Amino acid sequence: MKAMILAAGRGQRMKPLTDHCPKPLLRVADKPLIEHHLIRLKAAGIVDIVINHAWLGEQIEQYFGNGQHWGVRISYSAEGDAALETAGGIVKALEFLGSEPFLVVNGDIFCDYDFKKLPILSTETLAHLILVPNPQHNPDGDFTITGQYLQTEGKTSKYTYSGIGVYDPKLFSDLAIEKAPLAPILTRAMQKHLIVGSLYQGIWSDVGTPQRLKQINKQVTGH
Repeated sequence: MKAMILAAGRGQRMKPLTDHCPKPLLRVADKPLIEHHLIRLKAAGIVDIVINHAWLGEQIEQYFGNGQHWGVRISYSAEGDAALETAGGIVKALEFLGSEPFLVVNGDIFCDYDFKKLPILSTETLAHLILVPNPQHNPDGDFTITGQYLQTEGKTSKYTYSGIGVYDPKLFSDLAIEKAPLAPILTRAMQKHLIVGSLYQGIWSDVGTPQRLKQINKQVTGH
């Protein structure tokens, strides 16, 4: 399986930390967020990795290079000054990702998820999303799980999308390379019962603000 790390966000809520540093290079336990992903991906045997970038993306390429230091092979999907959002970024990177299901990980999360346990997509589904219990900043959650299928509404409790998912490239096959969010695409596919999910309850943080960056550093390092 190949993997894509989404690293093109501007990180407006992280200012001023992101004025001169792309958000995925901010450090948790003295390592950039993306570096934690690379280490876990390599441990799971996932070594072909695509990283997209926009704002200050040259810093990401300078730091990680071709990935050899981490035992992986990195390709870069540069989006210039105008990030394409999640769906647009994935569509642009499809040329690197091939025709088989691939993993997508948000570059601005920290987690201890074991990528060796990634689900295998069935032929009847187009994505498997990893959900987490709702954090304080998203108390209402994103999706419900009914059986294994995800919906935007339902009788069960909602959970938050973790930023980790396995996707079939067919989900994006009819889309043009343009700025586009992922949520509407997922919602349409959920209505056709094409998206499944599972709940993860380990360490996870959407490192979206300076306060959350401090919190996860304290949780992981104890100070």
